[in-house]
Amino acid sequence: MRILLVGPPYARDALRAQLLDSSIDVAGEFESIDDARQSGLAADALLVANESGSAARRRAAPEVVEEPLTPREVQVLALLAEGLANKAIAERLGISDQTVKFHVAAILGKLGVANRTEAVRVAVRRGLIAV
Repeated sequence: MRILLVGPPYARDALRAQLLDSSIDVAGEFESIDDARQSGLAADALLVANESGSAARRRAAPEVVEEPLTPREVQVLALLAEGLANKAIAERLGISDQTVKFHVAAILGKLGVANRTEAVRVAVRRGLIAV
């Protein structure tokens, strides 16, 4: 999996150290999500290290998605963020609404949330999608 690493330098350093023994390839590093998106680099996801909170929290490792979302799940998540129902998502992607339900269930499980609204909130916070 190829990612773009976003955040302040000290947070990116800490995260990069955690990723050394993983199959995740850092395709590029940026200060902001906008810079990462405008770079044109191909990646499966954005991994964001936020600097909000106390100094101790800033030095802590950023939140990392345990199991990465597939490209299709990211597409479904972006359409969830638009407020679309399963049927509308299915029509937009040319898949069945049962397949959309399957993707939504997988997204909720991977993000560790209980509903669609929480999924969108967590995804935006982690830089997986932009609204």
